[in-house]
Amino acid sequence: MKKVVIIPTYNEKENISTIITAIFLLRQGFHVLVIDDSSPDGTANIVREMQASYPGELFLEERHGKQGLGTAYIYGFNWALEKGYEYIFEMDADFSHNPADLERLYDACRRGADVAVGSRYVKGGGNVNWPKDRVILSKGASYYTQLIIGLPVKDPTAGFVCYRRAVLDAINLDEINFVGYAFQIEMKFAAWKLGFRIKEVPIIFRDRSYGTSKMNKGIVKEGIIGVLYLRWLSWFKDYHKRVKKVSPPAYSPVGKNVFAKTD
Repeated sequence: MKKVVIIPTYNEKENISTIITAIFLLRQGFHVLVIDDSSPDGTANIVREMQASYPGELFLEERHGKQGLGTAYIYGFNWALEKGYEYIFEMDADFSHNPADLERLYDACRRGADVAVGSRYVKGGGNVNWPKDRVILSKGASYYTQLIIGLPVKDPTAGFVCYRRAVLDAINLDEINFVGYAFQIEMKFAAWKLGFRIKEVPIIFRDRSYGTSKMNKGIVKEGIIGVLYLRWLSWFKDYHKRVKKVSPPAYSPVGKNVFAKTD
């Protein structure tokens, strides 16, 4: 009950069994929680069949309808806190994140970081097989975020992350309001504003070989507007007070999400 990897899924039947197997083959004590948003391709059925091979290590939570990446992770964070995990990971299902790097993120937190970010934009990191327009968009988002809100993270939209339990326990997850790029940015921003130490660990990000990217114009727009929203909150509201958990609330699987509508 120490390390759990949260993998949100929507139509990932080509990848899900392979990524789960790869994580367990590491033999490093990782548990896996798959959160599936009613994938019509049967992703959840594949996970359900695999649970017999990994009793007490592989978990499945199914939600009705496509509710978005951010709400899936909030659901997963609350689930992991409820179960008592100490290190809680975010990871994509499509092998854009290398399972072998999970232990490197864990080591960074074990050695003193509160949040370890798998980063493409620190020395030793990078992208492989990504279309040029996606690289430009990603790097532009990183520069834009650093310029507007001053977050000292070179890859603020990164979705390969390890959180120490203390970080998620300190954040009022009901006040994390975004779904895509902006969700990843706000989680790091909230941790930074609450005084937690963020460490970037270089990774190589590979474009998916199977399945379809979930990127859309709505997610990009949310990222642009979301960063401005965080800047506004920092200027005119007490953001620290807003995101700091005052007292442990009763377990709620999904936080409030005012930007949860997706295309």
